Amino acid sequence: MDWISDPTAWSALAALLTLEIVLGVDNVVFISILASKLPVEQQDKARKVGLLAAGGMRVLLLLGVGFVITLKKELFAIGSIGFSGKELILLAGGLFLIYKATKEIHHKLEGDEGQTSAKVVPTFGAVIGQVLLLDMVFSIDSVITAVGMTSYTWVMVIAIVVAVGIMFVASKAIYTFVNAHPSVKMLALAFLLLIGTILIAEGFGQKIPKGYIYAAMTFSVFVEVLNIGVRRKKPNTSLHLREPIVADPK
Repeated sequence: MDWISDPTAWSALAALLTLEIVLGVDNVVFISILASKLPVEQQDKARKVGLLAAGGMRVLLLLGVGFVITLKKELFAIGSIGFSGKELILLAGGLFLIYKATKEIHHKLEGDEGQTSAKVVPTFGAVIGQVLLLDMVFSIDSVITAVGMTSYTWVMVIAIVVAVGIMFVASKAIYTFVNAHPSVKMLALAFLLLIGTILIAEGFGQKIPKGYIYAAMTFSVFVEVLNIGVRRKKPNTSLHLREPIVADPK
């Protein structure tokens, strides 16, 4: 517990907590979009289980940090560009995120109402699995960042646990807000496309300062909140997105 008397540990805790909360918001947005395809009685459970499972995965990756660090070792190179395990995971995660976001945008704007009912209905396990898959991509990068910021494992664990607790409490409001406003849902999908592009860029070794990205995203949300306030005076002008007909889980 030597970290308690170390000022640098507390500054690292504050920075890591901010990083984990941002990661938690990304998770909530992704869960909101996926869980909306489930029966209503399963959506709240999917939100809670998804957040807790994602937090648990980050703790496990942190405890296995030795393995995570080995992912930075270059495996092969194509021309002047080298690829490590971490970069391959980022590439795969970025492509997956762009695919899911693009497919969801198409369905919401161009698809037929209830078209999912004619196909394979998403299951609770499939939704949680996709959340964990994406969170693993985010977590590997955040764990490597955390290790570079502090050598105190407890500081990193506390940051993850506290962030998960905060997002667990706030996620219901975020989840409800995203699903209640079509324009916010489309904005969230655009954010996922942006994050997927960033992951691909980092997979090719291009470092993009995330502060600029999240500042732009925050400003976009602020503008949209103002737009929502204006639209409340004109309730008949709200946009309707196409929604799937969710099959009875029985």
